[in-house]
Amino acid sequence: MAAAEALLVVRSYAEVSMNEIAEAAGVTKGALYHHFESKEELYIEMMCRDLERKKTLFTRAIDAGRSCRERLQSLTRAFFSLPVDERDLIKLVRRDISFFAEPARSELIHMYQSSLPEIIEPAIAQGIRNGELAIADPRLLSWFFVAQVEIMLGKYADTVFPDEDSKIEFALDLFFTGAKTKQPGASA
Repeated sequence: MAAAEALLVVRSYAEVSMNEIAEAAGVTKGALYHHFESKEELYIEMMCRDLERKKTLFTRAIDAGRSCRERLQSLTRAFFSLPVDERDLIKLVRRDISFFAEPARSELIHMYQSSLPEIIEPAIAQGIRNGELAIADPRLLSWFFVAQVEIMLGKYADTVFPDEDSKIEFALDLFFTGAKTKQPGASA
């Protein structure tokens, strides 16, 4: 699994062969096929394990706060605290999804949704009920929040913000107050 993760974070699903995974893992191709019938099966198992670990981490983190903002801040800090390669793994579902047909495609999407957006949605619904957020569709808002946080993980955000705390606060401020107010790093 570790060998597959290391290769698949750098290159797409289509670019990595079972032979390369076996070689990187230090096993024979036959041994690899003994455990996994196909590259698709290995990929799905790899993502399932990773997303289950993240789901546990994110659930604990989001349950640590009281207000919607505190809960989202705690979850975002947990995500940012992951090693870069573990953060990158969660992006693979969206990057590689076009390589999969049904039912594998739906399985990957479901695993991703249950490990992140579906964990965020109740916190956002709470924020709407408590007046922290305007009335809107909580599911849609959860996807917006995920997208904002992922943008803050990009290389460009590293050039704008000095540290992870300022990235997290920017993402939270933008989500809760919008782009109407002047944000750090903005040109005059």
